[in-house]
This record gives sequence, C-alpha cells and structure tokens, in this order.
Amino acid sequence: MKQLNEEEALHRCAAFCSAAERCKSDVEKKLEKWNIPLPIRKKILDRLQKEKFLDESRYCRFFVNDKSKFSKWGKNKIIYALKQKQISEENIGEAINQIAPEENQERLMQLLKQKIKSVKGKDDYEIRMKLLRFASGRGFELSDINQCLRKLEILNFEF
Repeated sequence: MKQLNEEEALHRCAAFCSAAERCKSDVEKKLEKWNIPLPIRKKILDRLQKEKFLDESRYCRFFVNDKSKFSKWGKNKIIYALKQKQISEENIGEAINQIAPEENQERLMQLLKQKIKSVKGKDDYEIRMKLLRFASGRGFELSDINQCLRKLEILNFEF
C-alpha cells in the first residue's frame, strides 16, 4: 500500500467516521496502521473533532445505548469497554446515567429467564452460582443479580 498524504488520510478518516459513530482511539489506530506520522495524526484528529466527525460524548451515548439494548450488557461491562477505548470518566458517567434502572433490571430478568432453561446443576446452589457467573460476566451488578434471582425464586440466600 502506498503512503497516504495528509489530505487522503483526512478524507479516508472522514469517510470512516461517516459510516458509523467512531471514537478518537478508533481513528488513531487506523491512522497508525496507515503509518501516518504523529504530528499529522494530531492535526487530522483535531480537524475531525472541529468538523464534528468525532465527538466523544455522542459516541459514548450511542455506545451505551447499543450495548445495553442490543447486546444486553450490564453497566460494568459497558464501563470497562469504554475505558478500553480511552473515553473520559466524565463522558462515561453521563452516558451510563441514561440507562434507566428499571430497563436494566428488566433486561437482566429476561436474560436470566432465558439462561435458566439451559443451565444444569446437581443442586439449586450450583444452578444459582452458574446464573450468577453468567450475569456478572455480562456486566450486571451483584445486587441486581441477587434481586432478580430472588424474584425468580432461585434459592433465597445471598452471597
């Protein structure tokens, strides 16, 4: 692949950002892959932000919405993924607060109802632990998991 000049890299990045919502780190990785020098990378990123191709808070809001509704992730997993993408704590906090606790609880309840059909164990304790690990792996908080398991009447003791 030939070396891209600054204008070509800018146009490719603009197209990349137009196709789907992107964060700064996604675009940085793309520019690094294209072997664009650091000063030019910074210049391109600044221009993309100035022209609103890149907007971290907008990206964060869409990411949280998509991962919670479509991927059925809990808050913990979403926060971890956003930190991996180097999103600021402020943007993460704002976006995470848009998840309604009732919706989060309902999503978890649906996941557990679906999962309980396929979980096998020698006793109720083992089944409960498997469901707990499954839900915590999806990023849900322990208190929410216990609350849902109590509603499902999967043993009434806590850890």
